[in-house]
Amino acid sequence: MDSATGARTAGDRPLRVAVVVGSVREGRRGRAVTDWFLATAAGDPGFTFDVVDLADVDLPMVLPGYGGTPSPEAVAALREVSPRLADADAFVVVTPEYNHSFPASLKNVIDWHHREWQAKPVGFVSYGGLGGGLRAVEQLRLVFAELHAVTVRDSVSLHGPWSGLGEDGVPRDADVCTGAAKGMLGQLTWWGRALRSARAERPYAG
Repeated sequence: MDSATGARTAGDRPLRVAVVVGSVREGRRGRAVTDWFLATAAGDPGFTFDVVDLADVDLPMVLPGYGGTPSPEAVAALREVSPRLADADAFVVVTPEYNHSFPASLKNVIDWHHREWQAKPVGFVSYGGLGGGLRAVEQLRLVFAELHAVTVRDSVSLHGPWSGLGEDGVPRDADVCTGAAKGMLGQLTWWGRALRSARAERPYAG
């Protein structure tokens, strides 16, 4: 195999996408929204998905000081989640909107990591109330920009999932939501492949 063929093969392999479920609240709809999103993306050979459910990640809220050593509990949690974030080519964050922002559990896992996010694209699936979680997404864009990640322009917004999401976890306006998901995934594909190739050619030094 010549180098050009090898490069094409590497570039064509499916994007590894970590889907981060941000809510840990009792009675949450985050897993139902995530399951709908994964079903919508199913069958696309361009992706492999790894669901990182923060309800299963017991990260402490107390971070060590600069240069400090994480607690044994943090080390155990990081051993489970950090390699999965590092291996991802791209991310999809599933988040509700709490008090015009996003959950503390989501900010916590973001703050425990740094290089894992760098030079990778992030897409969003948000839900909640009349705003559909869009205010949470707008704030997350600022956070991920600080971490040298690239957020894709289009997102998926489920407005009022308690009334707009059926008991089967499928949005009642399924055509609109499915179209939004396909559009977001198209942008995630472009950025994911471009940034993966760029990182392979020249490791990001941010």
